[in-house]
Amino acid sequence: MKADPDLLMEEFFKTYGDRAADPVFFYSPGRVNLIGEHTDYNGGYVFPCALDFGTVMALRQTGGTRIRLNSLNFPGEVDVPLASSYTPIPGSWTNYPVGVINEFALKGIAAPGLELLFFGDIPNGAGLSSSASIEMVTAVAMNEITGEGFGMMELVKMSQRAENIFAGMNCGIMDQFAVGFGRKDHAISLNCDTLEYSYAPLILGDHRLIITNTNKRRGLTESKYNERRAECGKAVELISLHHPVRNLSQLTVDDLWMVEKYIDSPVIRKRARHVITENGRTLEAITALEKNDIETFGRLMNESHDSLCTDYEVTGIELDTLVYEGRRLPGVIGTRMTGAGFGGCTVSIVESLHTEEFVNRLGETYSARTGLKADFYMPGIGEGARRI
Repeated sequence: MKADPDLLMEEFFKTYGDRAADPVFFYSPGRVNLIGEHTDYNGGYVFPCALDFGTVMALRQTGGTRIRLNSLNFPGEVDVPLASSYTPIPGSWTNYPVGVINEFALKGIAAPGLELLFFGDIPNGAGLSSSASIEMVTAVAMNEITGEGFGMMELVKMSQRAENIFAGMNCGIMDQFAVGFGRKDHAISLNCDTLEYSYAPLILGDHRLIITNTNKRRGLTESKYNERRAECGKAVELISLHHPVRNLSQLTVDDLWMVEKYIDSPVIRKRARHVITENGRTLEAITALEKNDIETFGRLMNESHDSLCTDYEVTGIELDTLVYEGRRLPGVIGTRMTGAGFGGCTVSIVESLHTEEFVNRLGETYSARTGLKADFYMPGIGEGARRI
């Protein structure tokens, strides 16, 4: 089922009744990061784009004193009384939308009684920002129904805080930013330290973007994501004893001597080395794409995955099988894991003539090696969060 408002309308009436009052619809996309992994919370550059699939939310104001939340992706209704602040429900998907509603409440902006129905065609747990998509669709909707008129940047920041504080995932700002600011057929060059950004046309010509889902589920809040972030913080702390630095992305590859000289722990050194070199790769890749140099862009994607595998250690057999077996296939320009890692997806650039062979042969090899079935997507590049 696609995230289609017409289909969701009927499901909404089945769930809540009262066909005399139509809901309104909001949409936000998923995202994929082309390169620049684990650099966002280190103040570095990222290069994501919004996808043409995402989350649709149907919303109806009730005049009551409760918020009712349902999803076609998760069973069971969650019924929340209106309050001046809200409390997370351990393990519940509703922490993403309620966390955003809580951000409005903390600004003194009360939600009215609401009936909400969500449906997303982003694979859950795949690393394509299903959580940020839910947060941003809620933020855009709350902004409209309360009449506050916040700009997109503020909605992005509120959604990030909701995920950091309410949902307990210490993510950087890239996911919410890409979901909010997405532009059709463009990628976003974002400096996560200053939030300066620009758009670059994503013109692949006779190549296709292919996302491959490992179908290995991982809960980020229970993964080693927060551990990696803490390790990067420790690297900054150690280097700062000798050289003033706010984040690792302030350093360039010419500064790697500081990592070797000032950090005794081999593990912390590897984490810092990945971030510093990845930030350099991302800047080089952005320049390559602006010049339509797909070959260089692909090489840098490959180098990115190698660093994520050996220095940051966030890949695993599933992601590595897709990447390293994928590189052996004809027409593969570049392929790497995308997202936080520990499962989730890879992103690949493949010559259009070889996409069918890529899907068939890599799917067979992956199943034989891991016992799992990979899913393949060939998305378009879509627009950001909005009312529809």
